[in-house]
Amino acid sequence: MLQINRKIIGLTALIIVGLAGCNTSPSDKTTANPTNQGNVIFIHPDGTSASHWGAARMLNYGPDGRLNWDKMSNLGVYLGHLKNQLTATSNAGAVIHATGVKVNDDSFGLDENGQPIVAASGKPQTIMEEAVEANKATAIINSGIIPEPGTGAFVAKTKTRREFAEITKQIVNSGVDVILGGGEVFYLPKGTAGKYAKAEESQREDGLNLIEEAKKKGYTVVYTRDELLDLPAETKKVLGIFAATDTYNDESEEDLKEKNLPLYVSDTPTVSQMLDATLKIVSQNSNGFFIVLEEEGSDNFCNYNNAKGCIEAVKRADDAVGVAMEFIDQKNPNTLLVTAADSDAGGLEVIGGTTEKFPLDKPLPEKGDNGAPWDGKDGTATLPFMSGPDKQGKNYPFAIAWAGFNDFTGSIVTKTHGLNADKLPTTVDNTDIYRLMYLTLFGKEIES
Repeated sequence: MLQINRKIIGLTALIIVGLAGCNTSPSDKTTANPTNQGNVIFIHPDGTSASHWGAARMLNYGPDGRLNWDKMSNLGVYLGHLKNQLTATSNAGAVIHATGVKVNDDSFGLDENGQPIVAASGKPQTIMEEAVEANKATAIINSGIIPEPGTGAFVAKTKTRREFAEITKQIVNSGVDVILGGGEVFYLPKGTAGKYAKAEESQREDGLNLIEEAKKKGYTVVYTRDELLDLPAETKKVLGIFAATDTYNDESEEDLKEKNLPLYVSDTPTVSQMLDATLKIVSQNSNGFFIVLEEEGSDNFCNYNNAKGCIEAVKRADDAVGVAMEFIDQKNPNTLLVTAADSDAGGLEVIGGTTEKFPLDKPLPEKGDNGAPWDGKDGTATLPFMSGPDKQGKNYPFAIAWAGFNDFTGSIVTKTHGLNADKLPTTVDNTDIYRLMYLTLFGKEIES
């Protein structure tokens, strides 16, 4: 009888423990660990694989040189599959980074039933929405239109990624302190001209002038590089609008030459300049800050197979990495820097050869032996790129080959630097980006 009672008591204890586990509320998914808490800078150089970074390194610093990105302390191989397919879309990848939950390829913050995604924290909020609620300073920065998924999905939710006017409205109403990017046409009602947008280009059909709405909310509005860099030290909220649409012209080299257009619009700040100005603002908040920055040109130029524009965009992203690393290493070691793309734009590969194979006075072939298109420094069938010097002072010719116009799964690498950088897994699921950022922002570990 005593043995039977002991078995009953043991079984009862197991049932109680099991029931307690079954009744865990969503908020119980997190475990407090405040010693890991600090700031987060997430830089999303869209579309960049290890090959994109390699091309930028070779051209700008030579094969023996190093990017700022190279100098980050930790790295892991990035796995970017979605809930329903292997290759990520920009919108779904951004939603996963913002929520820590796998979603379908068409998601912009909503699930299959049109309801807000419940994040890995157990809340129907993105990580940035939680940061705003916690009175942390927040910022979104984009070289493209501000409703681009890499920034927009952190504070907006719509049925499709194409609802640019609605996404822009949600961004202005999100409570984010610093909003920097292009896309003036989505701030203004139809028939209203702006700093850059012509009256016939403005897109809003609801009659709202979001620039005036932002001013009412206390935002200082700036339109140029100089206005951004000259902001008073005490500035707390900024809306920067730097182009009618994107701050770059994402077309092929040949089309840009025909139209006499530059890669990037003149008088617009680079993402590194935007980040530098933003850090001066958000670092004033004693509760900490969260910045999401996207260089979108590295995706769009590569999707047009514009090698010159693609490498320029990657260099601009790397400059922003340098600004973030300097901030961490010299002033704020309690800050985490994370970089990750979600896909490989264009499938870029570097083809290096000797000057005998790639003569410096002769255009490259249009295609390789397998039919893959090649780019030189000014497009198809132009002279080869020349690398920066190696340790012996030698420069080398090279071409860029393209797999296609699509986003591919590719060889994506995630890197970290600063606080909690060593907690990056060597193999990084796309949901892990959220978990690492959440740990750093809120000092709480979230179950995988």
